[in-house]
Amino acid sequence: MPNFCAAPNCTRKSTQSDLAFFRFPRDPERCRIWVENCRRADLEAKTSDQLNKHYRLCAKHFDPAMVCKTSPYRTVLKDTAIPTIFDLTSHLRNPHTRHRKRIKELTDEDIRKIKERRLASSIEQLVSKKDAAAEDSTSTNEDEPQLSTEEKEFREYLRSLFEVVVMLGKQSIPLVAGKACKTEHKSNNFQALLDYRMNAGDQALRKRFVATAVNTEYLSATQQSQLLDVCENTVREEMLMEVRESRFFSLVTGDLVEFSDEKHLPLFLRFVNQQNVLREEFLDFLLFDGDESTLVERLEAQLTDRWGLSMEDCRGQAHKATGTSTTKMKAVAVLLMEKYPLALHVPCSHLALNIHLANSLPFPSVQVVMETLTRIGAFFSAPLAQDELEKSISSHYQKNEEKGEALKQACGSGWTEQHSVFDVLLDLLPPLLLCMDNIWNNDDGKFPDTVAADAYSVAETLADFEIIVTIVILKNVLTFTRAFGRNLQGETLEVFFAANSLTAVLHSLNEVNDNIDVYHEFWYEEAVSVASIMGIPVEVPRLFIRKQRAADVGEIQAESYFKEYVTVPIIRGIMQEVEDMFSETNLKALKCLSLVPAVMGQMKFNTTEENYADVYRNDLPNPDTLPAELHCWRIKWKHRGKEVRLPTTIHETLQLPDVKFFPNVNSFLKVLSTLPLLKLEDSKSDTASERLQAYLSGMPTKQWNKSLAMLNINTHVKHDLDVMVDKYCRLYPEDDPEAETEAETEAEAEAEAEAEAEAGGGG
Repeated sequence: MPNFCAAPNCTRKSTQSDLAFFRFPRDPERCRIWVENCRRADLEAKTSDQLNKHYRLCAKHFDPAMVCKTSPYRTVLKDTAIPTIFDLTSHLRNPHTRHRKRIKELTDEDIRKIKERRLASSIEQLVSKKDAAAEDSTSTNEDEPQLSTEEKEFREYLRSLFEVVVMLGKQSIPLVAGKACKTEHKSNNFQALLDYRMNAGDQALRKRFVATAVNTEYLSATQQSQLLDVCENTVREEMLMEVRESRFFSLVTGDLVEFSDEKHLPLFLRFVNQQNVLREEFLDFLLFDGDESTLVERLEAQLTDRWGLSMEDCRGQAHKATGTSTTKMKAVAVLLMEKYPLALHVPCSHLALNIHLANSLPFPSVQVVMETLTRIGAFFSAPLAQDELEKSISSHYQKNEEKGEALKQACGSGWTEQHSVFDVLLDLLPPLLLCMDNIWNNDDGKFPDTVAADAYSVAETLADFEIIVTIVILKNVLTFTRAFGRNLQGETLEVFFAANSLTAVLHSLNEVNDNIDVYHEFWYEEAVSVASIMGIPVEVPRLFIRKQRAADVGEIQAESYFKEYVTVPIIRGIMQEVEDMFSETNLKALKCLSLVPAVMGQMKFNTTEENYADVYRNDLPNPDTLPAELHCWRIKWKHRGKEVRLPTTIHETLQLPDVKFFPNVNSFLKVLSTLPLLKLEDSKSDTASERLQAYLSGMPTKQWNKSLAMLNINTHVKHDLDVMVDKYCRLYPEDDPEAETEAETEAEAEAEAEAEAEAGGGG
């Protein structure tokens, strides 16, 4: 049951907000002062123990200076706190309202006695009493609320539950496992672990469930969901505290994940913590329904209202999207940039630039190719399928064994995510189609029917001339951006030079666009050659032919069709995406990597960061002193000793002890390193996105759970079981064993007050 505030004219209850509620003190003297200030006549006859057990006041009735937060989820009062803020008159303005908490009318004699008693038991006396008690027992925590035996047992019981939930999350074990067939029952892992703990001697659980019948669920689905929510929010808050301390962050999103038939967007935040270490953490799943504006509003509400961050401090955004979600996420990025110009839209460091560029093209044939690539990557993750592919490569390239061996090496694990994926795919097409046909035929029966069906589906897709043309065009166009993209994911020096080479990349793409007829002729011939090797007819797509006939238009030649509907859109789409992703502001930010000493040394200490510093000028502690500070920074490294090595990365630079003497440089590098374009340095473990993918891959789809995913992905984040218990008791007080009694007592008191009010009104 919820907690109700005992103050007159106050209708607040604990389920309506995160407002803290405080029990009346057990100390009789202090409790009496609380009752006097409340002016509740019906409370005067009750003992301090009764009041402590059944009545509470919300934080709105105390001076803010008297309320202390000891943790993100725990709020306590100072020992001397007295409620002083009350509304004792609002009911008079509405005489028709039933007033259930009757306010005591004070006579002059009452006022005189109250003043005398307050003078006799002043706040100073309470303070001295607490000080004396502290001297007698230094081990007692003054801020720790006094708990009854029942409350202590209940908290121990909750602690055991949270310990089990956290363990399940970390080990990627669902609370309820699936069933193999209709005759089998579902396995309740959660209940099984509670049984195990009770048998192992957990007295808190045993006392709670000693009378529970065998095979009866200990906790309802609602209670389990509440436990998961508290665990998830506690872990998230630990990370958010670090983000708030760091202030600046970047937003990264991943591929859509489906929970309960609803699509969700994984949200990651990248930031530099107080130890100057770059972190990228998974924070939540965001519901993906609605249009772009709705999604932006939901995203802003999540970051600002729920997480307490400011979008004004967002310095970058990267969205890893595929298929139809790509266009929507591009629109989201544009809307965010319009509101927050410094939230620079850049490619994600986890994704090869060429794959990002191909994903960004909203053309059906390109999207089919990218979806098929994903399916191929998943299909050949099984060793048996990979062996079959290598046999097909050997068979196709038996006259060129050297190329066959090179191709086997190139199509190893993760090849569908590499910069050169389209070059490999084009060389692999004939043996790949042969491999899929062999698996589909499944003469020896070593592949399951589902695998054979997948092979047939992929083979049908690859045996389409439009798909072959699209792969050839993507391979040739993205050749111009391949080295550029590889450098962007390289070391700091390579990223710096990549930023300075963008002009040459755009020049090459423009040259292709200006001479598209010549380039298309060569590329089309290449596609025809590949198709002939695979025995695929050269033809215009059936759907287009049907439309042409319906419109009574003359037939179009295949070469002209593919030039107009594939080659030209792809080259122009790639050019536009490169220009958008590497705007003038983005390039200015990347050129500031010359602040890293190794880059500075490579440039012979002839760098001009001042020309680009205006991007983050407002983020610096002392922007007016920046030119002088940058000069000193260059001199420091230019005249270093011979034994001093130049730091090669932002991370190395930020770890230097004396970087704190260059506050502007320090701040500049911290903000710069949050850009999602830059790779995570010194990452000794899997990234958050890799851990998310591992959870999704290792768990059956029907057993995916957002809260358990949060715990599993963030096993490195410390968790405090006591904080979880405190938060649970605050959010779900109805589960407290004393809550039912308290609610009944409160209801009885209010019913009596209402009856008296009605009797008074009738008289």
